[in-house]
Amino acid sequence: MSEPAPIDADVDLHVPAERAELRPSPVPVLAAISAGGVLGALARYGVSLAWPHAPGQFAWSTFVVNVSGCLLIGVLMTLITEKVATWRLLRPFLGVGVLGGYTTFSTYVVDIGRAAGAGAAGVALAYLAATLVGAVLAVWAGASVTAWAIRAALRVSR
Repeated sequence: MSEPAPIDADVDLHVPAERAELRPSPVPVLAAISAGGVLGALARYGVSLAWPHAPGQFAWSTFVVNVSGCLLIGVLMTLITEKVATWRLLRPFLGVGVLGGYTTFSTYVVDIGRAAGAGAAGVALAYLAATLVGAVLAVWAGASVTAWAIRAALRVSR
């Protein structure tokens, strides 16, 4: 249940221009997404520098980034859904910003094309399938383990 919006005594709700004053500003959300996106993209870039691959090889760095990012998305969304984490800017900052900047499914597609173009069709297909299966299982695992941990913590606290 959400809390009612604060009442501003100097706003006449019958005047459309004054009603606009009550709308929340998008600036904090956009700032949270931007700051998180920078952090996520820097983390991804660091992993790609530390773990490079040639065009015909399995792109392990991109695979690990995408699967670990999906695991964390499962954790985050469960924490938010179960109302464990309630900070208003948490999902924009971590979900859209950090994890959106960290995961890179566009690079995944480019890596598949490069592997196929380098004559490594088997590697491209294995990478395509492994990432899809790994990402889906990671979201499921992150959400399931987090939900289990929350239930266990609630049982202990009772």
